[in-house]
Amino acid sequence: MAEAARVAPPEYGAFPAYVRPAVTGIETQQILAVSQTALGDKSVIPLWYGESDVPTPGFIRKTAEAALEAGATFYSHKRGTPELRGALADYMSDLYGRGIAADRVSVTASGMSAIMMLFQCLLDQGDNAVIVCPVWPNAQSVVRALGGEARFHALDRMPEGGWRLDVEALKQKCDARTRALFVNSPNNPTGWVLPAEQIAELLAFARERGIWIVADEVYARMVYEGRAAPSFLEQAEPDDPVLIVNSFSKSWAMTGWRVGWAVHPANFGDLLGNMIEFNYSCVPPFVMAAAEVALKEGEPFVGQMIDYCRTGRDIVAQRLPNLPHVADFETPEASFYAFFRVEGTQARTLAFAQELVRTAKVGVAPGTAFGPGAEGWYRLCFAQKPETVAEAMNRLEGALTRL
Repeated sequence: MAEAARVAPPEYGAFPAYVRPAVTGIETQQILAVSQTALGDKSVIPLWYGESDVPTPGFIRKTAEAALEAGATFYSHKRGTPELRGALADYMSDLYGRGIAADRVSVTASGMSAIMMLFQCLLDQGDNAVIVCPVWPNAQSVVRALGGEARFHALDRMPEGGWRLDVEALKQKCDARTRALFVNSPNNPTGWVLPAEQIAELLAFARERGIWIVADEVYARMVYEGRAAPSFLEQAEPDDPVLIVNSFSKSWAMTGWRVGWAVHPANFGDLLGNMIEFNYSCVPPFVMAAAEVALKEGEPFVGQMIDYCRTGRDIVAQRLPNLPHVADFETPEASFYAFFRVEGTQARTLAFAQELVRTAKVGVAPGTAFGPGAEGWYRLCFAQKPETVAEAMNRLEGALTRL
């Protein structure tokens, strides 16, 4: 039998066969591009990522070790162990003063994976999601990777300082192909917090239009007044079109553990469970044991973490606005980031962030990573030792004086 003729593939660039353009068209994350400038240079102070320098507390680590020793190394419940889901339901019911049932909770391998899988459930090719920005870069990339359109709606910078969401203008960005509104509050990178009255407005609009709200509330506890930021969970009914994403990464210093959760209508759980099964099967059971004890015994640590970040915030608030060429800095009411503008760098934001790594030995994230309209802006994470934050300010002062 004659050998079948080999058909030459169309032109796919560097790839030997077809790869989806929605994926190949996603640019390398700019924060990574900055961090790669410092590869191997231990003298750089790395403030580019959303991560504290505080290690996970010992009582959480020891629980994972004990679970491993007990043989918790097999497949587990794809939506999370009943014990962890119950602990999450109790935690949120107490935090928000409303009963949240365990059947509305799914454990995920990080907040990031929750966002990906939720959008896998919501988006068809050509659908769009309206995203409030500035915002963490991965949110927009997920929409694009799935073949959707990311439509940005920028927060307004107020003349008196601070940020504000124009809800009516946000509504105008929605059309018949809008499947979701993505809102991150407390916000990364600005520290802006969505007020309760605007939560009510967005919730009413979502109900009316049949649009999902995907609310990234990962920084819910990283607030400097009160116990938690306003949440959609305080107002939404169990069957409302609201999907909440949260994570153990920030408040419990568990970034490397990759464990988070989603809150959803009860009948959405099977859909998300399928996505979990198809993506990674389950969160490791020893990780879930550690997450459970973090909830049950971790409140003192969460308070310590907030105080630790408050100290870094105070140093930044005292020093940063007085540095040469720094403008538009506002002390954040939540999260652990400073977001500020450096005059004269709008046309070279990424390049200037890379230059700071080489010349000042300080790593910051370029504002252009967070969506349109943030040229000349930069984000730094102050969830670090006070002496580290102070030294970073000293180095930035030298670099900006020479600008």
